[in-house]
Amino acid sequence: MLITTTETVPDREIVEVLGVARGNTVEAKNAGRDITQGIRNVFGGELKAYSDLLSKSRDEAIRRLEADAEEMGADAVVNLRLDTSSITEGGSEVLAYGTAVRLR
Repeated sequence: MLITTTETVPDREIVEVLGVARGNTVEAKNAGRDITQGIRNVFGGELKAYSDLLSKSRDEAIRRLEADAEEMGADAVVNLRLDTSSITEGGSEVLAYGTAVRLR
């Protein structure tokens, strides 16, 4: 499965647009991380535990997008986009979406 942020796939022709493929996940931070990250937030620097959590969430959302596109019979997903939103106190959603297509 080819996944790209561009509208086309270089050297390939899109022969069919199958629709929007998507994948999402909602992750919550834990209390232990909150304490250590809160201290780091006071003194400055990267909040590494949160960066790692969002990276893991983003990867999972893209895996789910890929599975959705495969179910549609796609060869590729073009125009990949990622969106993040707060769902609840301490919980965020990561949404990956794009256009599932068939290539020649």
